[in-house]
Formats: sequence, structure tokens, C-alpha cells
Amino acid sequence: MVTQFLRRFYFRLPIFVRLFSTVLVVMISFGICMHQIEPKQFPTYFDGIWWAFVTASTVGYGDLIPETLYGKILAIVLILSGAGLVTFYLATIAAGTVKYTQDLSKGLTQFKGSNHIIIIGWNERARTLLGKLNEKHPEQSVVLIDQSLTMLPYREHPLHFIRGDASEDKTLIKANIKHAKTAIITANAGKNEKQIDYMTILTTIALRGNNPNLHIVAEVLTHSQKENLRRAGADVVIRSNDFVSTLFFHEVYHKEKKNHLELLLHFLKEQEIRIMSLPNELVGKSFFEASRYFARKEKTAIGYMRGESMDMSPDFQEPMHQEDCIITLQHIE
Repeated sequence: MVTQFLRRFYFRLPIFVRLFSTVLVVMISFGICMHQIEPKQFPTYFDGIWWAFVTASTVGYGDLIPETLYGKILAIVLILSGAGLVTFYLATIAAGTVKYTQDLSKGLTQFKGSNHIIIIGWNERARTLLGKLNEKHPEQSVVLIDQSLTMLPYREHPLHFIRGDASEDKTLIKANIKHAKTAIITANAGKNEKQIDYMTILTTIALRGNNPNLHIVAEVLTHSQKENLRRAGADVVIRSNDFVSTLFFHEVYHKEKKNHLELLLHFLKEQEIRIMSLPNELVGKSFFEASRYFARKEKTAIGYMRGESMDMSPDFQEPMHQEDCIITLQHIE
């Protein structure tokens, strides 16, 4: 994980900084070795580093020179490197660095991290989600899969871009699907809604087939495909059209100055909804007592689930059953 982070950090630096840091590490290494081999001739580490820079650059002041056999062998290695190999190495590194950064932007580079989130489809919802993830969990690795983009400048977005069809195994392998923890499938507009849902179902099948333990969140546009998407393996199905239609309905019949969407977005920025199993000590107690129990834990009980049914405005005297789950609100962690 640390190696992967350092590698990504290194290749996101400007080319000049990368080349300079590489030369610096090489010269310091030779300087330290020379000090260890000839401590009398090179009494400090800085003397050894000074000699390495002067020798590798072919300046050759002659103020410090090795006297022992091992010291002279090390000097020969450094001279060969400085005169030829280092120059060739730097040119190779420069060309490789340029190609790697171009491949990153073109979505051609394989992701080698783990425990990451995969977002499928680049649209405004994906951009907003990425912004929230970067704000709340900047350490979280995010991989984007999209086949419509030809280039996504990697420095402008804190993610790893993979260009390709998310329903194909070769694309998912490049995204290291087997080590991902969550996949989010967004529905791209511009096509027939039923065709979009068919593609979402196909993508879900491919994701589930490559990672049985993957948590899949999928957006569906048509109500008729909701169950098919669940059968395909989606853990959570979001019906965006139903959600927006409900907001439209509220806006038609309520004329408050602040619209419901703004209130809801403000609320969701600060709070999150959790579904929690009923603690054993609350079995047989009223919903009111359950509300007080969760309030002491800085959570607000707003309803409960019993089997497939959900009650968001329960009677406070309603007794709680062992199989019940409490729906709570709490501050986002």
C-alpha cells in the first residue's frame, strides 16, 4: 500500500522534479558509500556527496580523490554512470515518465491498489460523488471506468482513470476488480432508458462474477428493471427517476421560499441514514424507549423495519420485536 502510494505520488510530480529527485538520490547514495569506504579521505557524508556530484558531472576539481582500491573501484562505477549510463538513464526515465503520464490521462494504465471504490460512468453525479469522497475521505483510492472519455487529465481529478467497457473482464481486471470494496454504477443519459438499464444489468453481472464479495450500488432508470438488477447481483438499487419525480411533486404543491431539494441536500451533507439491528435490551420495549436509547448515543431514531415493511412514522407506544431494525440519523463520520 505504501509502495503504491509513493509510486502514484512520484509520477504525479512535474517531470523536472522527478528527474532532479532521481539524480539527487543516486548522488547521495554514492557519496554515503564513499564516506563509508574511505572515512579518512572523506571525513563527512557531505564530502562524499560533493565528490559524487563533481565526479558524475565530469567537472573533476581534484580536491577530493579516493586512495584505496575499493574507493577507486567505486569511482570507476560512478564515472561510467555519470559519463554515459546516467545520461542514458535520465533520457529513458524522461521518455518513460512522459509516456506513463500520458497513459494515465488516456486511461491505459492498470490500477494496482486495493480496497478501492470503482465509479462506472463519468457524469455530473460522478463528479459530485468524487468531490464528497475527496472532502470526507481524501485517503480513499477511487478508480473511474468510462468508455466515452478519450482523455481525463490525471492532475485535475484525484482518481485513477480506466478507459473501457465496464461489462468486459479485461477492463475490470485493469481496475483490479478482485481487490475493490465497492462499485457504483451511474446511468448515463442520452440513450433509451431501457437500454441504459440493460447495460447496467450486464455490468452488474460482470462485476459480481469477478468479485463475489463486492458491494455493488447501481442506478436504475425504469421501475420494471429494478428486480432484474437485484437478480443480477446489485446490493443497492437507486431509482433516480422516482426520487426526482417525488421532488417535483413536492415543489408543485408547496410554495416555500426554500425548495425541498435544497433542504434535502443540506440535510444529507450533515447527516447519514443507518439501519441498525435492535439491541437485545430493547426487545419488547416501546419505540419511544428505543428513541431515548439511541438519543443517548447521539443518534435519532426515525423509524423501523420489520421484514420487508418500513414504518417512518411509528406509534411511539409500538412494541419492538427481536427481528426489527431501527432506522437512525447520525452525523457523518
